[in-house]
Amino acid sequence: MNDVFALTALALVVAGGAVVVLVRDRERQAVAVSVHGLLLGVLFLALQAPDVALSQLVVGTAVVPLMVVLTIRGARGPR
Repeated sequence: MNDVFALTALALVVAGGAVVVLVRDRERQAVAVSVHGLLLGVLFLALQAPDVALSQLVVGTAVVPLMVVLTIRGARGPR
């Protein structure tokens, strides 16, 4: 059963990576990166690495997309 869960999580990570690459809008791409980070956290949990999964959830799901969105908004300049 654990193998099925891990393979399903791996397939979702591959599909999520493809979505990140194919999205053209930068802000939507930041959201896609966040979802991909969540999927990676689930994959790490399925592979029995809970410490890595927790780190991935914190950094990949919250911090990196937030920095990307703030950088995009900052690069646009004042409105």
